[in-house]
Amino acid sequence: MVVMKAPYLNMSRTPWSQIAPPSVKAARLNPEADIGTMPAMFKAGAQKLKDVVEARTHRWHRWAEVVLPFLVLATALVVRKADWDLVAEAKFKVFDTYQRMAPRVWDPRLPVRIVDLDEETLRRHGQWPWPRTLVADLLRASCRGAGVVAFDSIFPEPDRTSPPSLAASLPAAASEARALLSRLPDHDRALSRAIAEVQAQGCQVVTAFALTNGESGRETQAKRPVLSRGEAPESFLARYKDVTPTLPVIERAAAGNGSMNNVPDVDGVARKAALMFSLRGKPVPSLAAEAVRLAQEGGDKAVYMLRATGQGESTGGAETGLTMVKVGALNIPVDSNGGVLIHFTPADTPRSVPAWEVLSPGFDPARLGGGIVFIGTSAEGLKDQRPTPMSSMAPGVEIHAAVAEQMLSGYFLERPDYADGMELTFILVLGSALILLMGRFGAAWCALLAAAAIGAFAWGSWLAFLGRFGGRRMLFDPVLPSLVVLAVYMFASLIRYLRTEAEKRQVRGAFSRYMSPDLVEQLAKDPTRLKLGGEMREMTLMFSDIRGFTTISEQFDAHGLTNFINRYLTPMTQIVLDHKGTIDKYMGDCIMAFWNAPLDVPGHEVLACRGALKMIRRMNELNDTWKAEAEVEGRKYIPVRSGIGINSGPCCVGNMGSDMRFDYSVLGDDVNLASRLEGQSKSYGVDIVLGAKTRAAAAAFAALELDLIKVKGKTVPVHIHTLLGDEALALDPRFKALVLKHEAMLAAYRGQRWDETDRLRLECEKESEALGLHLAKLYHLYEERAAEGRAHPPGADWDGVFTATTK
Repeated sequence: MVVMKAPYLNMSRTPWSQIAPPSVKAARLNPEADIGTMPAMFKAGAQKLKDVVEARTHRWHRWAEVVLPFLVLATALVVRKADWDLVAEAKFKVFDTYQRMAPRVWDPRLPVRIVDLDEETLRRHGQWPWPRTLVADLLRASCRGAGVVAFDSIFPEPDRTSPPSLAASLPAAASEARALLSRLPDHDRALSRAIAEVQAQGCQVVTAFALTNGESGRETQAKRPVLSRGEAPESFLARYKDVTPTLPVIERAAAGNGSMNNVPDVDGVARKAALMFSLRGKPVPSLAAEAVRLAQEGGDKAVYMLRATGQGESTGGAETGLTMVKVGALNIPVDSNGGVLIHFTPADTPRSVPAWEVLSPGFDPARLGGGIVFIGTSAEGLKDQRPTPMSSMAPGVEIHAAVAEQMLSGYFLERPDYADGMELTFILVLGSALILLMGRFGAAWCALLAAAAIGAFAWGSWLAFLGRFGGRRMLFDPVLPSLVVLAVYMFASLIRYLRTEAEKRQVRGAFSRYMSPDLVEQLAKDPTRLKLGGEMREMTLMFSDIRGFTTISEQFDAHGLTNFINRYLTPMTQIVLDHKGTIDKYMGDCIMAFWNAPLDVPGHEVLACRGALKMIRRMNELNDTWKAEAEVEGRKYIPVRSGIGINSGPCCVGNMGSDMRFDYSVLGDDVNLASRLEGQSKSYGVDIVLGAKTRAAAAAFAALELDLIKVKGKTVPVHIHTLLGDEALALDPRFKALVLKHEAMLAAYRGQRWDETDRLRLECEKESEALGLHLAKLYHLYEERAAEGRAHPPGADWDGVFTATTK
């Protein structure tokens, strides 16, 4: 049995002399003792051994009854705190059940309605998209009974039925028809004029846009600013890189413009709506937020305010994200990501009015409530259906309407910031109590205690959802904490049952299982932490080395050289770290660093270039210090210069080495090229050499092309550049003139026009010196090459490539 293993393993700690009776000891000391007494001797010794084993087994079981259930409890707490997808989905199902049991009661006095492009409307007026003139008619009709009209659809492309669009589609031979159509009104401008007309009459219009993560580079118009308080609240919003906007001619005419996006939970169900999103780092409002802003008095001039923790706001003592979004004069409590939990009304709520009725003569505008109207669709063919707690296929426009109703009425579902803490506390307190009380009161009484506590917590969760505690409708999960407590109870009961059974089996036949194993200890290690591996990432590499280090080191003893190296490496390392780089290794006086691993670093090429410029400036400051020290110590001062090579490209990065030792490092052809570029800085007399990819990504910096070169060990030539300054220098008119002249010099050199090369070289050298750029060695290098070209012309097929023979 497993329960017998541990005591037997520990027997080597108990000397035989303390277990065996005197007769057994005597038998060992006197081999000539009567062999007939041996069975009795061993029987006595075995009984003593059995007593020791049972005592130790009993103690082990007592500890197991407490320790193992606590391990189960701790594991459950970790799983619950991690809020894995499976755990989150279980919690969501409970809240969905609450919503179906007690949906929000729709109040017809709330001025929020939906003009529905339903199936009947599409049958009567044609399939979507409609001509923009018909959309304009629907807008005018809706505005007769509304103060704000919000389109839950975007108009990203010109109307294909518009006369100018039709004219453009006709062949060139139909010139008269094209001319006639071109003179007819443009439908998109007609809708824009309709928006202006209704807004002049007091009905505000909100257009929509869709946020994406594409790369179209399109923009959308923010109608009102979004202010913020606290610790960077915009960083907690759902982030997007791109947008599909409504046509500018329509978007500009509208008073509001909001995102129609919906961010579902992990199971795809829409339970909350974000009031704000982040587009390229800037907050933009949702469609519902824009509609509510404009529905308020003076809403066309109202602004938004994001409030996060760190500015007088806290969530249970922790700083966890957003706490409030102010929409005009309304303070809307939100979750950490700016979302509002939706308490849905029943699916058959009569807030929707078919669009065909709105367009019909004799329609009563009062049916639209005089407030906010969302124009959306419930037609299945238009694919704007979303699963919600109340329906597997609910129109997406109902989500916007439900959020607007809650914002206007001040009715909110809340998942309090202390909810997770309360649920974890319930698990910890009740689980610990069951474990500690199981041995004293038994499984039956502990079962009653667990049932009573779970029932009370579940009832309290339901009452909190109904708003019976101060009117706040709060969400607490009763199921998962109860299941965890039940699992702990069952495991503790199982351990106690197994202990009892084991003790009975020990009494009946433990000795029959007697064996005398050696004490074995095993050290268990986690092998996954030692697994080698890597990944391919787009990275920027930097190599930095002191030039002429051997000459410099000769003036120091071992202590002085160590001090010199440390004084150099420390500030240079700090600069790399300040610019989000990672130090790979030090190789004597050389620094190897990289960017964009192990974490993503946006703009890593620019950060590496900026860091390199700062390293050169810091080196100049160090030179001033070392010069002063050399004068005080009466030794020769040798200026210290460093060369830096920077290159970007795909590399393999990860834990590399042997099974005994490995480091997080980087490999790849672009790594080798970065090292070669650092070596070429001395040949060209510059401080920083950039590869082509790095230069392309940092195009705003001041740089000049150095050469088209085959570095040592490479067969493909690469364009290399020298980094001379930041964006300020790049914008200097004198530097711009130098760039043009320098490019002309390179063109003359590659075209074998040696006299022109010399003339332009001299002018470039003079202009660079005027800018404080010391490029004399670079231009003298081209002087030597021009002279060599005159003396030994390279031939008509020369491609201008220089082959480096040194690293």
